[in-house]
Amino acid sequence: MSIRINTDRLMARIFELGKIGGLPNGGCKRLALSEEDKAGRALVTGWFQALGLEVHSDVIGNTWAIRPNRFGHTERPVVMGSHIDTVGTGGVYDGNLGVLAGLEVIESLIDAGVETERPVAVAFFTNEEGARFQPDMMGSGVAQGELDLAEMLASVGIDGMSVSEALDAIDARGDEPVGALTPSAYVELHIEQGPVLEVEDLDIGVVTGVQGISWSEFTISGQACHAGTTPMAMRHDAGVVAVGIALEARAIAQEFGTPQVATVGRMHFAPDLVNVVPEEARLTVDLRNTSEGVLKKAEARLFAKAEALAEAEGCTIRRQSLARFAPVAFDPDLVESVAQGAAELGFKSRRMPSGAGHDAQMFAPHCPSAMIFVPSKEGISHNIHEYTAPDQIAKGVALLVKVVVAQAGPEQPKDQRERDTAQGATS
Repeated sequence: MSIRINTDRLMARIFELGKIGGLPNGGCKRLALSEEDKAGRALVTGWFQALGLEVHSDVIGNTWAIRPNRFGHTERPVVMGSHIDTVGTGGVYDGNLGVLAGLEVIESLIDAGVETERPVAVAFFTNEEGARFQPDMMGSGVAQGELDLAEMLASVGIDGMSVSEALDAIDARGDEPVGALTPSAYVELHIEQGPVLEVEDLDIGVVTGVQGISWSEFTISGQACHAGTTPMAMRHDAGVVAVGIALEARAIAQEFGTPQVATVGRMHFAPDLVNVVPEEARLTVDLRNTSEGVLKKAEARLFAKAEALAEAEGCTIRRQSLARFAPVAFDPDLVESVAQGAAELGFKSRRMPSGAGHDAQMFAPHCPSAMIFVPSKEGISHNIHEYTAPDQIAKGVALLVKVVVAQAGPEQPKDQRERDTAQGATS
């Protein structure tokens, strides 16, 4: 039985969702638990309800919709999903594709009259991006017991509002408890967000796992003084220490080599005046590696260097962990199912780790999990120019439905099963 994906329908939904929080030059800004997120949730949930799916939300706002199996059961579904929140200058594909592709798979099953042995569900998870509240992957982490609910509800965002307050402000707090969603398997379709697939002219990335992530914030305290009258040897320049930490992060990435990466994404000096030596500096450092052991070595070297730089400059330093996730390997059998499915469909693919964090990594310790990547034009993501061509998306969704049906049971249409049953009764 062939299950036909309606790519035009999927693309129309992607662009309709992208209008919510749309930016003047393209892309969108739909921060987690904002008014824009409220509107996005309402739109997507409305699509769930229009298909007659059973919709649920939990205490941190994760929302999922279940299509029962052919016996009417909803327990332990095969779950597809991702997120619909974005960064401040995001595109329309990151996260949104995984949710709306999951919806398209379910609607295509309905269109084809195919009923499955296991229930099938689609979900979106709260604050995956971590752009408003930290850490990222918050909703899926809470759902799977990887993050503490009380701590996450108390997390304060960049605007001074807590997660708990924001949930209530947009009426997103659901009734279901932590752990209410218990998948039999989890599969996430996502844009690559990097250049590898496009450069190698490939259709599909068969994702083997997600590299470990370490986010740290450093606060350096020195002494403000006149930029012209204070001799260099008598300064306690917080800015110099911050810059030294940033340079050390780059040196670690260069010396450790691939796949180690390091990024200083935020840096701020106070009093932020051209003729005053900074008395305070704050910066963030993002370290990532596929090896937990190597990631720990990178952290140890960075933290030691930061302390040494502060001491040499006569400054004090504080460090706060913003997020820390160990590397995750996806289920070998499910990864193999993705690889075999791509080959059977004639798609060019390669196995690869994910450099970005995803909700799938939170599910991996608890159920068979895997991801499918489709190419990103020029590797651009978290950017209004993020783009993946419709034909590339169509290939990803075709593979997604193949993998999900293999997990959920035989793709036998209801009318065919009824005919087979009737023939058996008369033979």
